[in-house]
Parts: sequence; structure tokens; C-alpha cells
Amino acid sequence: MDNILTENGILEQENKLYSAIKDGNIIALDELLHDDLLFILPSGETITKEQDLDTYRDGALKVDELLPEVEKLNIIGDMAVITLIIKLCGKFNGVPFQAGFRYIRFWKKFGDGIKVVGGSGRAI
Repeated sequence: MDNILTENGILEQENKLYSAIKDGNIIALDELLHDDLLFILPSGETITKEQDLDTYRDGALKVDELLPEVEKLNIIGDMAVITLIIKLCGKFNGVPFQAGFRYIRFWKKFGDGIKVVGGSGRAI
């Protein structure tokens, strides 16, 4: 059973990710994000794991509130695809923001855990 992805297992990973984002926990984010991650920002820019981590390292992104609502979660073999609506409040480069976003994230099971391998966010 340990080799099978479950809905509860993915939701646990999502909750770990939310906590790491809100806390700016680079160690936890490093563990949750795959080294070859590709993510498309709401601006359309594609970033890597290191670029994502840099936004936390340099303090550019501070998230004060993160309210997720899962829309769909599909388990496909050793991968999971999840879509969510997330309300975010915080600061980016010192400028306060409050907005809603639709996200899609792709989680994949590896020998060392379940990691995000890709995703995208869009303002709604």
C-alpha cells in the first residue's frame, strides 16, 4: 500500500506545502518541490525550483493568509493532478496583495517521497 498514491496522502502533502509557503520554510519547500520542477506564474513566466525558492530566500514573497479550496484531484498511477482555488494575502516585494488564484499542481511519487514536479497559477 505504501507505493500507492491516495487522495489523503496528496492532501497531506498539499497541507505541508501550504504551511511551508506561509512560514517561508525553505527547507520544507526544498523537500516538497522536485529539483526539475517547472511552474508557470500568473504573469506567464516559467520558473524553476531554484527561482521559486529564491523568492522566499530574498524575502520577496510573504504570505500571511492562504485559503485553499480543492476542486478536483485525480490519481493517475504514480502521479496526482490537483486543481484548486486559493485566496492569498501577503506582500510581494513589499507591496500588499490580496487575490484569488486557480492552481493546477502535479505531484509524483519518488523513492524519497511525493514531490511537486509542475504546475501553474492564474489570477481569477
